[in-house]
Amino acid sequence: MSRPTSAQARLARYGFGVTGGGATGRPGTAAAELLGPDGLGLWNPTTHEPTDGAAAELLAALSRAADPDLALRQLHRLVESERRTAPDGPGVVDALHVDQGLRRRLIAVLGASSALGDHLVANPDQWNVLVTEPDGLAPPADGRLDPDPPPAGDAPASGPAVGKAAVPGLRRAYRRALLRIAAADLTGGRGLEQTMAALSELADATLAAAYRIAVAELPAGTDEPRLAVVAMGKSGGCELNYVSDVDVIFVAAEDDDLPAATTVATRLIHICGLVAWPVDAALRPEGSRGPLVRTLASHLAYYHRWARTWEFQALLKARPATGDTELAKAWIDQLAPLVWHAAERPEAVTDVRAMRRKIIDNIPPRELEREIKRGPGGLRDIEFAVQLLQLVHGRVDESLRVTGTLPALRALVAGGYVGRADGEALLRGYRFLRSVEHRLQLQGLRRTHTVPDDPAALRWLAHALGYVANPATGAVEAFRADWITHATEVRRLHAKLLYRPLLEAVARVPADELRMTPESARQRLEVLGFADPARALKHIEALTGGVTRTAAIQRTLLPVLLPEFADAPEPDRGLLSYRQVSDKLGGTPWYLRLLRDGGPVAGRLARVLGLSRYAADLLARDPEALRLLADDAELTPRPADTLRDGFTAAASRHVTGTEKPDPVQAITAVRALRRRELVRLACADVLSRTGPLAPEQPVDVTGIGVALTDVAEATLAAALRAALAAQPPMPGLRFAVIGMGRLGGYEMSYPSDADVLFVYQPPPGVPDDRASAAARAVAEELRRLLAMPAPDPPLGVDADLRPEGRQGPLVRSLAAYAQYYARWSKVWEAQALLRARFVAGDADLGARFAELVDPIRYPAAGLTREQVTEIRRIKARVESERLPRGADPATHTKLGRGGLADVEWAVQLLQLRHGGRIEGLRGTRTLDALTAARDADLVDPADAAAMAAGWTCAAQVRNALTLVRGRPSDQLPRHGAELAGVVRLLGGDDPGEFLDDYLRTARRSRAAVQRVLDA
Repeated sequence: MSRPTSAQARLARYGFGVTGGGATGRPGTAAAELLGPDGLGLWNPTTHEPTDGAAAELLAALSRAADPDLALRQLHRLVESERRTAPDGPGVVDALHVDQGLRRRLIAVLGASSALGDHLVANPDQWNVLVTEPDGLAPPADGRLDPDPPPAGDAPASGPAVGKAAVPGLRRAYRRALLRIAAADLTGGRGLEQTMAALSELADATLAAAYRIAVAELPAGTDEPRLAVVAMGKSGGCELNYVSDVDVIFVAAEDDDLPAATTVATRLIHICGLVAWPVDAALRPEGSRGPLVRTLASHLAYYHRWARTWEFQALLKARPATGDTELAKAWIDQLAPLVWHAAERPEAVTDVRAMRRKIIDNIPPRELEREIKRGPGGLRDIEFAVQLLQLVHGRVDESLRVTGTLPALRALVAGGYVGRADGEALLRGYRFLRSVEHRLQLQGLRRTHTVPDDPAALRWLAHALGYVANPATGAVEAFRADWITHATEVRRLHAKLLYRPLLEAVARVPADELRMTPESARQRLEVLGFADPARALKHIEALTGGVTRTAAIQRTLLPVLLPEFADAPEPDRGLLSYRQVSDKLGGTPWYLRLLRDGGPVAGRLARVLGLSRYAADLLARDPEALRLLADDAELTPRPADTLRDGFTAAASRHVTGTEKPDPVQAITAVRALRRRELVRLACADVLSRTGPLAPEQPVDVTGIGVALTDVAEATLAAALRAALAAQPPMPGLRFAVIGMGRLGGYEMSYPSDADVLFVYQPPPGVPDDRASAAARAVAEELRRLLAMPAPDPPLGVDADLRPEGRQGPLVRSLAAYAQYYARWSKVWEAQALLRARFVAGDADLGARFAELVDPIRYPAAGLTREQVTEIRRIKARVESERLPRGADPATHTKLGRGGLADVEWAVQLLQLRHGGRIEGLRGTRTLDALTAARDADLVDPADAAAMAAGWTCAAQVRNALTLVRGRPSDQLPRHGAELAGVVRLLGGDDPGEFLDDYLRTARRSRAAVQRVLDA
């Protein structure tokens, strides 16, 4: 390939032969010919320079066009056309030298639109419409139609002609107006919204002119019909693009108007197709199968009886365009009530979503990722999300009843229905995508929404949008990066808004109930079953009063939340808790945004606050924990190692590496972490039986027991770290915490204390009394720290299961434990040791303790007859003495018949009797040991199933009682709100039926327990 000449190289620096390529394929070759003496006369082939300063300025302007080669070719053709039609008149090149504004506008058009260039070549006099006005301003680009200049001696016309030359004249007038709009758009004289509005105004003017022509062509003696032309779609929203079908609906006043109105409508469609663009009346009732024109009454009948959701969605953009505008307004006004109740249809939200999916499914696969209108992340994603929000919320908020996408989106943001950041992202995405669409369509004035994949076409598009190459990034790469960013964000926000659960919930609430006026609210509160409607109304007024954005969002949320509160046994309490949380977080930017946008958060919060006083109290103290409800992963219990590491690290920050350890601050930090975990578990527990609101991995009572145990272990480990740091150091002292009871069995409930034993081993050479005192100080400090008054649920540390109980020393050395168990241990202590396991401190010491007690809790020879009798006697005594006075033994979950203690005593008796020879029984968990006993044929499978069901049911009810009441309770009431709350929380509906099931399960469990104890 030959090297370019110096002339070609100079011209290539102007951009010629780079974007479009020259005729010879070498840079600058064709440009030199077009610019030379035989062409435009702007280039001196001898000096390889512009002919003069004016020529240099014009060349510089051409180089800034989206496609300099196209702009040059178009200008050359225009000049040649001028020379043929008016060889002696002032030429366009002379005007370009003089008028900088004209130069900027005309070259921008010539470099961006081959179609408008062709039009100017065919009509070489029309470039004059871009000439700068005498006052120095650009020519108006407002969409008006200017008539052709009258022949010499004729009076000037006031609008496009009506008659034989009417249609060609209208076409020329349309192109002149389009030329002005495109020039203003391409040079920054008009922004996107102004351009869309001007194009819509031009469409209205064209429709009006075509309407006048059609009416004038009616046969003589035909009365002009009352016919309204209603703009729909982008035209109705004043957001028209350069090349688009103009959607309309034709409405006649009476049956007598129909024949002439149909003639006018048919001719109008034909004229507009010849002049500018197709007129599409397919949005009319029954679409293309229905009559082109209907009367107002016929329209109303159709929309009342047959219209589908998408047809009401389309009516959001309806506005009068031309014809009988009063009739059009009457049509819109009478259909408005139907539009603003369409979202209340059961299928409405689903219909809109399905329509959007159908549009995507109909895109050819090879175009899917390049479609900026219909494809994922395209304009339709924004429009559908906005329109669905309008349909749902516009029922009561008239500020949303606007026709344009951008005004509607701004109104949704202002009303609090869309977050500010999300709204801004959608606005940016819409402007970007529509700008791309405009440039694509302007090039050839053809309808397209597909980004080209041809490299040269992509380069042109990027330049037309104003992208320029820099040393780091090419223009195309910069455009692609922005496109991907906007499309990805639009797709994400479309899914977030269109599939927002709150949207469906709001749509189900009738419009009258969404209007939270005091009177309507009071009536609704009474209907929903609030015990004190007046007080509840005060809460609502406090939340929704005023004109703030917060109040506006609350007015959207509360009509949805109130039914959720009403589903709970005590609606008033749920609303009060919601107000308390809102009062604490109402000024926090993320709070209401999370309720509005955070998937199932609003429904989950209402369910939690309505059913669980325990969780509500925790949220009132830690409202930030509300974020947990947004993510299913956050409603999953955290691993034990993660908890232990996090809790210990929080404590260490206050006691390690500091001049003065602060164990109080350490335990405060640990308690805050524990509170957050209790919120996580309580919310997960409440929501696990709530159907669509449930997390992906619901938790059962066994999982809650393990999770609460893990939290307690992490708390003890962190408290031990703080306690050790608070005492004078004793190098070599080994200290371990042994879990007992429910802590040892991984079966903790919300109110459970941590039953523990403390064991130590003195350092070598240190007297035992000194080591014992140091170990006791650590244990006492640990208990003191965890017993300090705090608003959070306490974790009591109970060491009463130690040898000699409360009369015995708080801590013992491993050797002292060995001595005691060898000489003094009783059968109940062996029974208590069945749940003993290491939980915190020195793991090796904990393992040695387990080795020490294994022969005691799993005696090789089992139990003697006397020991079995002793266990039965102790159980009977516990049952008679420890059951609270007035308690109902049939429904006491812990000590009642067939409850927790019953099953645990039976299982522990089996472990003591057979654990020495059956390894499967050597575990601390009740249900695991029961399963092992069944597998070893120690228990009848039916009895094992009955005992497992009794234990599980009692454990579930015990936890539910704490969640509902907010404080510990073992007694299931036989009636009242607390019983109803437990039933609701556990997924039941009928308290009576639930109570019957509980009693039946407990009786079967008790009978099975009795058979095991008597065996």
